[in-house]
Amino acid sequence: MPEIALYQPDIAQNVGTIVRTAVALGMPVHVMEPMGFVWDEPKMRRAGMDYLDRANITRHKSYTNFYEQVKAQGKRIVLLTTKGATPIQDFEFQANDVLLFGRESAGVPGDVHNQADARVVIPMVAGERSMNLAITCGITAYEALKQQNMLPK
Repeated sequence: MPEIALYQPDIAQNVGTIVRTAVALGMPVHVMEPMGFVWDEPKMRRAGMDYLDRANITRHKSYTNFYEQVKAQGKRIVLLTTKGATPIQDFEFQANDVLLFGRESAGVPGDVHNQADARVVIPMVAGERSMNLAITCGITAYEALKQQNMLPK
């Protein structure tokens, strides 16, 4: 099953939306610290509603901690980025992929970009900068599951 990973997210509401999507699709979520907000139960409950109780969330103290754990499990890190990437419609997702999404404000730093096993972009109209993190995550998660014939029935 592909997994979702959030690199130091800035906005609790985006994380809540992504967690809700992950629960609906049956996908685990990794969240890397530091985050741009305080992770507290009331705030996350408002953002993730009642889905939080059913979510499979792993919090990591750092990107390094996340990277070492994922690579030890033999998983492939697929970074969603607007820089030097394969268009999503041309990319072949695998069942062991971890779909990595950067910060809303800054994406990921160069070393994280370079460590990714693959880089994927969702094409947009020329001149547009980016899509909302939660929307990008939903599009990518659905495509990864669809390609692996793993969509919920």
